[in-house]
Amino acid sequence: MNQAIQFPDREFWDESKQAVCFPVLVNGMQMTCAIKGELLLSRFGGRIPLDAFKDNRWDLEEEASDLIRDQQEDDEGWVWFS
Repeated sequence: MNQAIQFPDREFWDESKQAVCFPVLVNGMQMTCAIKGELLLSRFGGRIPLDAFKDNRWDLEEEASDLIRDQQEDDEGWVWFS
């Protein structure tokens, strides 16, 4: 596991973005990752996006790590799943 990328357990549902957002510490600097609720449910099933995230946290954190290493953040510094 890469200790330079850490995921605190502080995910939340952002109603305005319709996404589950979760913080990540990259070399001590905080960033935000986000995945649209619709994408979560289409990929993992279920009815509640936050539950789908929690049930698949490890896979999503691994995918987020790959996106971060590939420097896939947007202009605001957010990493969005697609």
